[in-house]
Amino acid sequence: MPQPPGADPRPLTGEPLALDLLNTRWIDGGGPHDLLDSVAGLATWLNSPPVRGHLGPAPAPTADRATLDRLLLARTALDALAASAARQDPATPESADRLNEVLSHGRVRRALGPDGAPASAVEVDDPSWAPAWYAAENWLRLIADRPDRIRPCANHACVLHFYDVSKNGTRRWCSMAGCGNRAKAQRHYARRSGA
Repeated sequence: MPQPPGADPRPLTGEPLALDLLNTRWIDGGGPHDLLDSVAGLATWLNSPPVRGHLGPAPAPTADRATLDRLLLARTALDALAASAARQDPATPESADRLNEVLSHGRVRRALGPDGAPASAVEVDDPSWAPAWYAAENWLRLIADRPDRIRPCANHACVLHFYDVSKNGTRRWCSMAGCGNRAKAQRHYARRSGA
């Protein structure tokens, strides 16, 4: 079924921002897809409700070539880091350097607000760095909290990632409706056919 113009066509959304960025590439019956292969795809990603929720109340960043290029730098770094995490290997110096390059373009400024409560504000060198910086910063939060819960889908033909929030930490599939059901159907067919 065709997607309405500007609708997010990805099969898995709503993951933490770093993983949502990785999930801008996916494979389905139509082959491989990359939402970030154009500025129009970037606009779709920036305006999707899960991403808007992660980026906060500020106006949506501009969907332009500079924002896209910077976001692709972050995705490349996160892709290498996620691959290392899946193998339970430490990050390579090169992938850490790539992520640190993105992080170097932003910072969290802490202050005491007028009401006497602590306040934080994110500052970036240029607004085009904001989505990439937020995604890189989100990766740091994920690996500080539960790095073992960052997982690739167990379907080897799938390239999606998820953050396992299940109580017992045994989630294996990007979604039960997609890859999980396919795996169950394949097991059932193998049992029935005697394979």
